[in-house]
Amino acid sequence: MTEIRKVYRHELSQVLDLVKQLALFEKAPQEVTVTLEEYERDFEDNTFDVFVAIDKEKVIGIALFYIGYSTWKGKMLYLDDFFVLPEYRNQQIGKKLFDTIIQEAKEQQCNLIKWQVLDWNTEAQRFYERYNALIEKEWWNGKILFVQPHNKS
Repeated sequence: MTEIRKVYRHELSQVLDLVKQLALFEKAPQEVTVTLEEYERDFEDNTFDVFVAIDKEKVIGIALFYIGYSTWKGKMLYLDDFFVLPEYRNQQIGKKLFDTIIQEAKEQQCNLIKWQVLDWNTEAQRFYERYNALIEKEWWNGKILFVQPHNKS
């Protein structure tokens, strides 16, 4: 039976592994430049938190999030990465993780949950639509990167 709970520090390497698998699925594996050491430091600093789905001590799904603020809506939970290993999909694990995120947002007294979904990921879009989620299509993302990809040579 799959257990959903907060991550333990010693599991962060497995979380990073799943983040890399998500990036591969999203056709952007080269974009993951963060190190395990950064994950550990930032986790200890409470920069982010993670709910994990565990099967026989193996992390098979993640919902990585942090608390932020919307000047329009107030306190929010930002779901940065949400991923279940392909071989564990269609077993309600994603639903359990997402329901846990919703519960966390309520407990943290957030006014909204925010995340991104790729325009071509129709399966994920259908998943979110079952929650009556609003998928905004008119806003474009902006970002400034202060780190360069690690040289893999």
